[in-house]
Amino acid sequence: MNLDTQSLQPIINFIWTVADDVLINKYLENQYQDVILPMTVLRRLDLALEPTKDKVLKTHNEFKSKMDNLTGILTSKDHGSGLEFYNTSPYTMKMLLEDPNNIDANFLDYLNGFSENVQDIIQKFKFRNQLDTFESTGITFSLLEKFCSPKVELSPEKISPMAMGYMFEDLIRRFNEKTNAAAGRHFTPREIIELMTHLVYLPVKDKIQKGTYLVYDPCAGSGAMLTQSKKYATNPEGEIKSKASFHLYGQENTGEMYAVCKSDMLLKGEDPDKIQFGSTLSKYGFDPNLKFNFMLTNPPYGTSWKEDQKELNEGVGKKIEIKDTRFNLEIKNFKGELERKCLTSRSGDGQLMFMLHMLSKMKSPKDGGSRIASVHNASALITGDAGSGESGIRQYILENDFLECIIQLPNDMFYNTGIATYLWILSNNKSQKRKNKVQLINATSTVFYDKMRKGLGDKKVELSPNHILDIQNLYFEFEENEYSKIFNNEDFGFYQITIHQPEKDENGSIINDKYGNPKSNKELKDFENVPITENIDDYFAREVLPFTEDAWYDKKKIKIGYEIPFTKYFFEYKNIRSTYDITLDIIKLEKETDGLLKEIIS
Repeated sequence: MNLDTQSLQPIINFIWTVADDVLINKYLENQYQDVILPMTVLRRLDLALEPTKDKVLKTHNEFKSKMDNLTGILTSKDHGSGLEFYNTSPYTMKMLLEDPNNIDANFLDYLNGFSENVQDIIQKFKFRNQLDTFESTGITFSLLEKFCSPKVELSPEKISPMAMGYMFEDLIRRFNEKTNAAAGRHFTPREIIELMTHLVYLPVKDKIQKGTYLVYDPCAGSGAMLTQSKKYATNPEGEIKSKASFHLYGQENTGEMYAVCKSDMLLKGEDPDKIQFGSTLSKYGFDPNLKFNFMLTNPPYGTSWKEDQKELNEGVGKKIEIKDTRFNLEIKNFKGELERKCLTSRSGDGQLMFMLHMLSKMKSPKDGGSRIASVHNASALITGDAGSGESGIRQYILENDFLECIIQLPNDMFYNTGIATYLWILSNNKSQKRKNKVQLINATSTVFYDKMRKGLGDKKVELSPNHILDIQNLYFEFEENEYSKIFNNEDFGFYQITIHQPEKDENGSIINDKYGNPKSNKELKDFENVPITENIDDYFAREVLPFTEDAWYDKKKIKIGYEIPFTKYFFEYKNIRSTYDITLDIIKLEKETDGLLKEIIS
């Protein structure tokens, strides 16, 4: 499953030169990828169809006047491409070069010859918008000649979907760096995908040896998580060796990445209709009742979902009311009663909304349940006060005992960010030893990663196979040590109470309201978080009254909060240096610099 990325660099570098050699002065730098990415995909599809070109043309010419729909026969192994797509034009890319004088008209004919599912890919790339520029600037021949070079080895037999995904990610990263654009929200390093697939499948490997399983990524990007997860589960030489059928489903709302994902699904013989275009949160592309056995994703974080909110809003005027059943769920109030609430995160960060979406797509435990692996930043752990949407989402996850484990990954692991990231593992069919428990694993130590010889963007470290094994061993051992800690679900919950102190007059006498109760001094109002495992009155008597004896709290306005302050649990206290040691260092520095000032002045 390991990918030799260095062997791909010559191909990536050659494709990159197309921009400098062909597109320069014809396109702006921020437009290069509008040409390079679709041409890379089309050349890959072209190479896949080359061996069966004559057979497809013969079948098409024989049956085009006899049948209305030729898709079945043109994709068949006996009479067609043997793939999920085809091209009925008389050309391949190489053949287009044989007639330079008519290359623009022939190239359009070539594009029009692709089957409907490839037309969708071309449309999402908005590639036909480029044809007028190709013709007016006279670059069509040079462009095709570059992509037909033997140096651009893109055939599916030699370049796997995983390798292709890496190539696209590296190209887009370069484009973004060149134009100072925000990079790589779609891109998950291959070793992280490997870790995710291991922790999703291995715990149930004996239960998935046969049958049919549905795998889903609501933020599919290039589709690498889907294809690699299936490859891992079904590899006859792998750890699982499943003979079951795995069907891949995904949704992506960025046209370019949707096109990349769909093209590789076509090449892998997967059903292209199981990859949908659009925003998962507001325009879910599948039957609402469809459930999945496994879900893996790296949702965008710190990204607005305001447009989705508008689409989902069923309120009147300024009132926001979302009735979607994915986000209207039951959580407990401070009395222990279940209440149905609409749980939504801030409009500026929708990552936890994808989490709720996936939880709504879990199969029932009686049907085997579901397993989820999802990557998030620290915001998902702690953002949101008691009573907020984010806190409510964490409360829903923990009260329903969905969360198995959270792993803090090393910093500088992703191509576009060096921030802390966390891998969540969830299940609605937890093993007995994990019932009502949550495991936190700190994999940020240098024992869990290697520094890369040459970084890729912000990615400066990587996990080796042994590192992945070390991390998954911590998960399976389920024991406490310096890297692993185990908690009860309730340990992350707290009651937030509002502490009031009375107003007093200039004589120090308490001022009462019209009901004879002490009037609260707004300037002295404070909040206290009481562990949900404790009795509030006992806590109040122990932690508050000894310091403010006339304080009280409103028992009718208690909020419940949930947060997972990961770093707090792995904080390592370091002794502060003694005053004596610091003094010695200062004296030493003074001696070393003695006379320096005099020397400068003189």
